[in-house]
Amino acid sequence: MKIAFSPVALPKAGVVAVTVAAERALGAFGRDLDQRTGGLLTRAMESGRFSGKADEVLTVLAPTGVDSGRILLVGIGKPAEVTALTANSAGAVAVAGLVTSGETELSIAVDSHDGVTLPAAELAVEIAFGAASRSYRFDKYKTKTPAEKKPSLKKVTVLTDEAKAAKKAWDRQEKLLDGVFLTRDLVSEPGNIIYPESLAEHCLALKDLGVEVEVLDEKKMKKLGMGALLGVGQGSAHPPRLVIMRWNGGAEGDAPVAFIGKGITFDTGGISIKPAANMEDMKWDMAGSGAVIGLLAALAGRKAKANVVGVVALAENMPGGNAQRPGDIVTSMSGQTIEVLNTDAEGRLVLADALWYTQATFKPKFMVNLATLTGAIIVSLGNEHAGLFSNNDELAERLAATGKKTGELLWRMPLAPAYDKDIDSDAADMKNIGRPMTAGSIIGAQFLQRFVNGTPWAHLDIAGTAWAKADRGIVPKGATAFGVRLLDRLVADHYEG
Repeated sequence: MKIAFSPVALPKAGVVAVTVAAERALGAFGRDLDQRTGGLLTRAMESGRFSGKADEVLTVLAPTGVDSGRILLVGIGKPAEVTALTANSAGAVAVAGLVTSGETELSIAVDSHDGVTLPAAELAVEIAFGAASRSYRFDKYKTKTPAEKKPSLKKVTVLTDEAKAAKKAWDRQEKLLDGVFLTRDLVSEPGNIIYPESLAEHCLALKDLGVEVEVLDEKKMKKLGMGALLGVGQGSAHPPRLVIMRWNGGAEGDAPVAFIGKGITFDTGGISIKPAANMEDMKWDMAGSGAVIGLLAALAGRKAKANVVGVVALAENMPGGNAQRPGDIVTSMSGQTIEVLNTDAEGRLVLADALWYTQATFKPKFMVNLATLTGAIIVSLGNEHAGLFSNNDELAERLAATGKKTGELLWRMPLAPAYDKDIDSDAADMKNIGRPMTAGSIIGAQFLQRFVNGTPWAHLDIAGTAWAKADRGIVPKGATAFGVRLLDRLVADHYEG
């Protein structure tokens, strides 16, 4: 879908949307439109329950006095409370009902409302971002979609008095959107299409954006001593990979920031096999790595002034004849040994080697890993927040604050020596699970912390936020790309030169 910006003027075709503030307050454009239609907008609002609250939308069909076949009234709430997230939502609700409506064009007027402090150009860009984000569909495998259910909306034009400034600012947001869509595409693909080698190929495509990419195969990983990662993938016909992506946009010699993603391209649980019901969802057990790949694409696309390392640990966890067994002991790259009591606690194993490799090789300012690590985090936080674990208060606070700005919310969870004792093993340096039904997400984080070697680090458990079961705000049903907007903003706000 094409996004454009234009000065405020009544469009000659397509649907027109106008923002309405709380208490049914129309701005200048809205009042003019109401007058042209003989007060139709006012009557429509008064005849229903539409009051201009944020995310409310009212459709006025066949209005007289204008060329548009329908007018949308989009609520933004109290003007003083309008934020970038409010604008995102306004764009999303405007588009939501039009994607397959048969309409091909939508114009959204960024009207003037007393009390709105967000600059007009920024407001326009955020409305555009929300509209574009909500329009996403993953339907490449649908071959018999009826014509009336196919996407029809081709263009959204945001009408603003700051059209020139909005166009300039949109370039950055468009690159972020490209990264978000790349992540959604990768996470949505089935396991027969995305597996370690094919996902590594997608990483290599980032070279076109100026990203340096290196792929470590089994031989190279074995030489480095990555027994934890290799053990997870040994039961699959698809061999594991470790992919290192580097964007060098900062000062030469400046230590990079690092992002590490769990990339289990399909997770059966291995020998500790999962129940059959809903196992198809495990195609998105690589959502952490998908987010890292999309993030690198976004940062490189907008030429971020920072040195960034992205590392993704890719494996397929299968119950083959050569699969890892419960009770096996593996030696990680760090030299620490791990007793594998449950092969379905595999994400922490691949991340153990990826984290150690990253801190030892690049000596980053910090590391943030993303992983659909535990079902227990869904029990704790549902689908509203991702779990945040960290050994560094400043990093944790920056992440949590950035989450509130971007709508990708985090909730900090504890780490403590008492939990750490729960993964001490009688047979090895540690075991990969703790006591049954006890602090599962925390235990996973404690395990990972043993491989960061004192580097400032945060672990984001995104098991509850990586996939949306229904349309929600700017995210349509399916892969959410959780983490891409969050970490792009973290870099922009705190780590770009």
